[in-house]
Amino acid sequence: MNITRTLNRTPALLSIGALALALAGCASQGDSRTHAVQMDASAVVSAASLGGQALSPAGWPQVEWWQAYGDPQLDALMRTALAGQPSIRVAEARFRQAQAASGVARSALFPQVGATARSTEQRFSENGPVSPALAGEVDSINEINVGLSYELDLWGKNRAALEASLDRAHAAEVDAQAARLALTSAVARTYLALDLAYAQRDIANATLKQREQLLALTSRRVQAHLDSQVELTQAEAALPATRQEILALTEVVTRLENQLALLSGQGPDMGRSIQRPHLGPLPAATIPSNLPAELIGRRPDVVAARWRVEAASGDITVAKAQFYPNISLNAFAGVQSVGLDDLMSIGSRILGIGPAISLPIFNGGRLRSALGVSQASYDIAVEQYNGTLVAAIHDVVEQLVVLRSLEQQVKEQEAALALSEKAWELASARYRHGLATYLQVLSSEGQVLAQRRLANALKSRQAEGRMNLDRALGGGALQNLTAPSAAHNTPSTNP
Repeated sequence: MNITRTLNRTPALLSIGALALALAGCASQGDSRTHAVQMDASAVVSAASLGGQALSPAGWPQVEWWQAYGDPQLDALMRTALAGQPSIRVAEARFRQAQAASGVARSALFPQVGATARSTEQRFSENGPVSPALAGEVDSINEINVGLSYELDLWGKNRAALEASLDRAHAAEVDAQAARLALTSAVARTYLALDLAYAQRDIANATLKQREQLLALTSRRVQAHLDSQVELTQAEAALPATRQEILALTEVVTRLENQLALLSGQGPDMGRSIQRPHLGPLPAATIPSNLPAELIGRRPDVVAARWRVEAASGDITVAKAQFYPNISLNAFAGVQSVGLDDLMSIGSRILGIGPAISLPIFNGGRLRSALGVSQASYDIAVEQYNGTLVAAIHDVVEQLVVLRSLEQQVKEQEAALALSEKAWELASARYRHGLATYLQVLSSEGQVLAQRRLANALKSRQAEGRMNLDRALGGGALQNLTAPSAAHNTPSTNP
């Protein structure tokens, strides 16, 4: 191709481009728009619900928040779970997938260069538009060329697509953090249940020992004709029930150990190596003084929802840009010949350069529908974010309500346990001296057992409540991640 001729045609092509731009001004996007409004965290009224709780700027959980429990075995289980759980590796793979997708979107911003080589053996028509020397001959057509194309992206379509892809990659990264938080919370919750099962089994073992002693005492009283066979039978019947309870609690311990092995991504034998938990006293729970404003930048599910709103906004920009002309520059250079003998000669060279312009004119409403889909997707993302934000703040408040209630319950339960133990001691002493019946001893013993079980359950609930509060506050998962800007504008009508 004569390059001079191509260049001479450039003004005509530019005129076509100007016409395309003029037609673009007439492109109608219809009256579709977004409807959702992104909620501001400060608008979620929660001051009264959070009132009365100790506030601290350092109240946010640390990344390894479970270390507050002071149990080295729990720390080791967390490390094993984070390294071995397949669900975590799936979330990380999805993040890598999103990163790679953003690389695909980024490539559209740069010139594309490709090379082709073709060789076609054919018979030339005797009546076709070919040289008489080739008419009826069989020969090959050979071509080697390098082509370049570059889309000008005047309307920001490719840039918006890249930004939306990067936002989705950020969301996938935060999803991976959310998966870690969910896993570590499940491990901690199961570990606390294991600690409670051990404590309840201790009570059952202590009860068995007491009942064996009471059986021996009852047997002596029967021999001394102070009690009848009825009391002896009652004392004997209490032992199998207690042993059954111990066996049931042992089963619970084994199942919880197996569940910890499952959460760690390990085989059942790993559960057999888990020892009894040794949890230390938990520090008092505090609430960050800048809650709820900073919760939107710390809790993984909220942050991921915000990134998806940003991505949906970019998709709207891409959809709007489809209404406008697509302008690109194309060029190629190479060689072409009939037969291989002259392929590399200077006369076989080919060369071309020029713009390419495409403009949608009639597409049956496809572009408007695509824009409507993007706008509806944005509304969905915004409302999902709003729902996630409200649920997150309610989650924090709910955990505070639980912890406040448990604090009062523990005080009342401690008093009840002390009184029930005193009553049982008095009943046992009176029974030994023949001043009380065996039924009175059983009744007082039942109250003590119930209060001891309740004490262990409340202690476990307090530890779980503290764990749930750390989870509700984000578990420190996002301290090293970048959250999107808190201010987000509704997509404008311009591309």
